Amino acid sequence: MKQHIIRIALGLAVMFVFLGHVVRFYEIGFITQIDNIIYDARLNLTMPRSLDERIVVLDIDEKSLQELGHWPWPRDLMAQLMDKLFLKYEMAIVGFDVVFAEADYSSGIRTLEQFAGRELKNVPEFQKAFERMRPELDYDGLFAKSLKGRPVVLGYTLNNEAGAKHIGAIPEPVLPKGTFTGRSIGFTQWDGYIGNLPELLKNAASGGHFNPYTDPDGIVRRVPMLVEFEGAYYESLSLAMMRTLLGQPKVEPGFPEESFVHRSYGGLEWLKVGPLVVPVDETVSALVPYRGDKFSFPYISLVDVARDRVPVEKLKGKIAIVGTTAAGLQDLRTTPVASVYPGVEVHANLLSGMLDGRIKQKPAYMLAAEVVLLVLGGAMLAFLIPMMSALWASVASFAALAAVVALSVVVWTEVHTVLPLATAVLMIGTLYTLNMAYGYFVESRSKRQFTELFGQYVPPELVDKMAADPEKYNMEPRAAELTILFSDVRGFTSISEALKPEDLREYINEYLTTMSGIIRAGYHGTLDKYIGDAIMAFWGAPVEDPQHARNGVLAGMYMQKECASLNERFKARGWPTLKIGVGLNSGNVRVGDMGSQIRRAYTVMGDAVNVASRLEGRTKYYGVGILVGETTRNAIKDMVFREVDRIKVKGKDAAVSIFEPIGLESEVPHDAVEELKLWHQTIRAYRAQQWDAVELNLLNLQRMRPDFELYRLYAERVAEFRRKAPPAGWTGVTAFDEK
Repeated sequence: MKQHIIRIALGLAVMFVFLGHVVRFYEIGFITQIDNIIYDARLNLTMPRSLDERIVVLDIDEKSLQELGHWPWPRDLMAQLMDKLFLKYEMAIVGFDVVFAEADYSSGIRTLEQFAGRELKNVPEFQKAFERMRPELDYDGLFAKSLKGRPVVLGYTLNNEAGAKHIGAIPEPVLPKGTFTGRSIGFTQWDGYIGNLPELLKNAASGGHFNPYTDPDGIVRRVPMLVEFEGAYYESLSLAMMRTLLGQPKVEPGFPEESFVHRSYGGLEWLKVGPLVVPVDETVSALVPYRGDKFSFPYISLVDVARDRVPVEKLKGKIAIVGTTAAGLQDLRTTPVASVYPGVEVHANLLSGMLDGRIKQKPAYMLAAEVVLLVLGGAMLAFLIPMMSALWASVASFAALAAVVALSVVVWTEVHTVLPLATAVLMIGTLYTLNMAYGYFVESRSKRQFTELFGQYVPPELVDKMAADPEKYNMEPRAAELTILFSDVRGFTSISEALKPEDLREYINEYLTTMSGIIRAGYHGTLDKYIGDAIMAFWGAPVEDPQHARNGVLAGMYMQKECASLNERFKARGWPTLKIGVGLNSGNVRVGDMGSQIRRAYTVMGDAVNVASRLEGRTKYYGVGILVGETTRNAIKDMVFREVDRIKVKGKDAAVSIFEPIGLESEVPHDAVEELKLWHQTIRAYRAQQWDAVELNLLNLQRMRPDFELYRLYAERVAEFRRKAPPAGWTGVTAFDEK
């Protein structure tokens, strides 16, 4: 851990930077913005996207303005609409997402009042007629009368403009001043309002504000359920409508039991309204549970109601909100689901969410949950990542990221709670990037050197192992017990003549890439060089490999197997197929950086290398794919081999036994084992010059495998020895003069 102390300290510092943002010591703007983006994405992915026909929007749209004139309409018309909605259509409730702040004198009543008070003051006939006509000309009075005794909720707006005024009237607060004394709660506070005419408000069932909470990016994600004005607390339009539907139950603030938290805890977590519980966040706002894009509720033009064009069943028993989509009336909002969204539908979504219990929670205690998540995850990664390899650090970081995202998804879908995600995700990403950058620029110098030196020879995992202990590995020549492999394509000259140059390039590239991958990635061998179409590789250096002989032979066998797959692909392209010979031998050789002053390479030299090359050359003669030396065969305990011959290669006086690997003992079928037993009897009889027994055995072996070149070769030898006996002292050794 000592060598990683700087990285650990930097990681902890990163954690505390993000922690400071979470606990509000300061605000990092782009983190908040990313959190909003993530919230919007989750919302859009999980919206039901269905039409809620319980709630309708009575729309003051362009069509209504064209037929009924500009807004506001005469209040006698509004009175007629109210009568129709409740008498003809039997609406459950009507809420207004508009304000009636100014008196309506469109009937001419103000002018008549002036005449009655001045010019016609002393004209009894006029005074009597005016008094008789006044109720019909008092449009506000008519509208107020149409509201009385009916479940109508009026809307109003609050403002904090300089010199904010109190215009009109607003309802009584739902919670009086002093309700939350001793608690620090983040209510939105307002200085002024534009309310409704007192006469209208007096006759309406209730009233509520329709101010949304607009986030710094201009998007409406929530609406304050309670706001503070002059120390008292006022409800939103959607909450007022829900209370009116439920018979005006009290609003009861919801706090955790004091046995769990101290009373000074300011987290107002929910509002209880009769049987409903409305979750609220730290600003006492409800997150708007958008159902989908705009028009997730039926829209009906108010002019169609006024003109009796709407069937009764479309409105009977429904919850209605009167609002506007007309662009000129400026009630369009930017929301997570659409950049242009009718403000009236924000309230419709809240009502729908209250009815279904779909409003997500974001209680104040989620701050503590986020802090715990950051501290645990940040501290763990800050300590672990510096001590891991790049691969495992990536795995750990990805696992931490996946766990955080999964936790957030589960909390969102199962608990209906919003767990902020951006801070944790950015912290994990920053810790990972910081460590990777530090490791690359500060600690990986020796690793890069090893990659440059050994990367072209050995697979990446061995380079990583070497780089972990660089003093143990270098390119200086040394003696070592290794296994060497040579492979070559048989008849490559004819293959190259049959292909176009560009096809030949692809042909040899695909072949060499496949075989090199088997050697390096499959069996952790060191790729020495390409010699035309030939490959040279070895096992046991630069990283020691106690199983170098076994891994080398398994690699050679897999190379033969993979040739069949290559040939299928080559045939499909109309290219010639190939066969390869593979020779392997083990022994003490010199390995290291060798060459001239002009060009050097990490390679091996020695007698065992030459024998491996000779064995590869003999594979075609014996009709086998792989030949291995006696040292290699003796180093492998769990593999079945066929002894092929005893030979003397050019430049060597001593004879060596050569073998063909058949497979691992656990994988060789019984028939092959029986065939091998008969063959080994045959080879012993051959060396004892028992030609009759050899011929009889070979006849049986050739029945088993008529196309096996080795059996044919020995049959020809026996026939030759019958014609001309071998010299005295012959021991069954075959000498080769050519390489």
